[in-house]
Amino acid sequence: MSINKTRGFLYWLARLLGDWKALSSGSGKKIVKRAGRRAAGKQTGKALRKFF
Repeated sequence: MSINKTRGFLYWLARLLGDWKALSSGSGKKIVKRAGRRAAGKQTGKALRKFF
């Protein structure tokens, strides 16, 4: 397994654990905040991809 695939897997795992932590907290406010930030991050990534 290459370094890039390993790093990608670790980032994916970190995102998954962050989602799990927000869900397990039981706080609706934390879940909504996390979902909003993930959506904003995806849109920012798509916009920046066009420039680079």
